[in-house]
Formats: sequence, structure tokens, C-alpha cells
Amino acid sequence: MADDCLFCKIVAREVPADIVFENDVAIAIRDINPQAPEHVLVLTREHVVDVRELGRRPDLSADFLATIGTVADALGAEAFRTVFNTGAAAGQSVFHVHAHVLAGRPFTWPPG
Repeated sequence: MADDCLFCKIVAREVPADIVFENDVAIAIRDINPQAPEHVLVLTREHVVDVRELGRRPDLSADFLATIGTVADALGAEAFRTVFNTGAAAGQSVFHVHAHVLAGRPFTWPPG
């Protein structure tokens, strides 16, 4: 656990969150600023800085990706978008790897 990490504090139950799913690998919480009808953050229980570091951890990354699918299933999401922001310039504001799982509306590409 990183002492100054908000997500580590959520995992440790030191900071409250709306938990929708958890297992040995991850915890899923509702986003406090949702961008879709269903917007859940899937956080690793272990402090891992970003998706680049997660990719160097095959022991964790496969189970984490499987958990994202399980969370989407638990939300009843037939289709969903998964987003990883890596680095401040890409919008990562908490430096603890997490996947945004968004569902409940159509997503188009390119946006706009």
C-alpha cells in the first residue's frame, strides 16, 4: 500500500466508496463523476502505478482483465467500454492502475 494513494485507502477501507464487486485481485467502485449510466472503476488491490507496470506483471494482469469482464457481467452490460488513462497528460489523476468500465449508452468513435 502506498501511504498517500487514495485508491489504496479505498481498498483498505480507510476511505468510503460505493463498492459493486470485489475479489482477491481487485475491487470495483462506482465513479464519483460518472460519464455514462454505468461507470465503475476497477482497481487492483495491490498498488500498481499504471497499465504499463501492470503489463509487466503477467501474474496479475490476466486475472485483472478477467475481473473487468466479470464486473461488466455483474452490471448486466451487454456492451461496454474500458478505458485506462496512463500518465497525467492522458488524464490519470490517481496513480494506482484502474480501469474505467462504462456502459448503459451507445459509444461512438470518433467522439463528438
